[in-house]
Amino acid sequence: MANDAKLKEKISELEELLRQKDQEIQRYRQELVRTNQSLEKVITDLTQEIRWISVIQRALTPTAIPSIPGFEFSTKFAPGSQFGGDYFDIFEHDDHLKFGVLLSCSSGYATSALFLSVLLKLSGRIEAKKGLLPLRALELVAQEMRPHMQAKDSVSIVYAVVDRRTFEFRYSSMGEVACLLQSQGQDKLVRLEPGGKSLSLDLNVKPLEHSIQLGAKDRLIICSTGVLQAATSTGESFGWDRLQAAVLRAPRRSVHDLRNEIYFQIERFTGQAEPVRDLTVLVLEVNERVIKLAK
Repeated sequence: MANDAKLKEKISELEELLRQKDQEIQRYRQELVRTNQSLEKVITDLTQEIRWISVIQRALTPTAIPSIPGFEFSTKFAPGSQFGGDYFDIFEHDDHLKFGVLLSCSSGYATSALFLSVLLKLSGRIEAKKGLLPLRALELVAQEMRPHMQAKDSVSIVYAVVDRRTFEFRYSSMGEVACLLQSQGQDKLVRLEPGGKSLSLDLNVKPLEHSIQLGAKDRLIICSTGVLQAATSTGESFGWDRLQAAVLRAPRRSVHDLRNEIYFQIERFTGQAEPVRDLTVLVLEVNERVIKLAK
């Protein structure tokens, strides 16, 4: 009988311990539910913010290119389904015999929004009337952006000024923006000097500046990072070789044919009608090297 009493007491202690553990588990479950709800709200809020940033970025992307005598342009921006941050513009300077070409690729929508806000802030200082060279313009952009960037943020940029008097294409760049020169009558493409590392928190990364001369019927092809990084389901990237092959394969009839050929080859390679990451292609062609200077 004494053993039975001890056994019952032990069973009661175990039952009480199980009851207490069950209560603890219930509390943990309730806390987990509340945490998940809070996390879902944060994710929903962030997703909404990113969606709005994406809408703003796309709204700011130019839909009309200025008509510049002696040059023809073709551009296309395809928004990514998962990643974005491209921006481009072609704009005349106060000196109407000069115009600017800009293409940037940010690591995400938030970084792209920061880049656009810096551009708006510096727009008055980048105007041609200030005589600001592309190198100095990118130095100012880097100076303004770095205090607000995170460790994971990066931006690849190319900014060029074309002088219609001399047909000089002076450009400054940072990061991997694909720039190719297709000269009239030449079977080979020239890859413009790379811009080194992307703009980031690294103070040792500086923009580089170069200059080339454009001839009649020469073409410049400028593509965002997303073009080179467009990948198949196995992770293979489109890359430089396929980009150059697409350019050489395209007919010389018009800049639009060239632009469309690049997009066609990317879609064919990846097997995706909608890109995962933003894609931007900008093609510039010199129609003639004769200009009429205003008297």
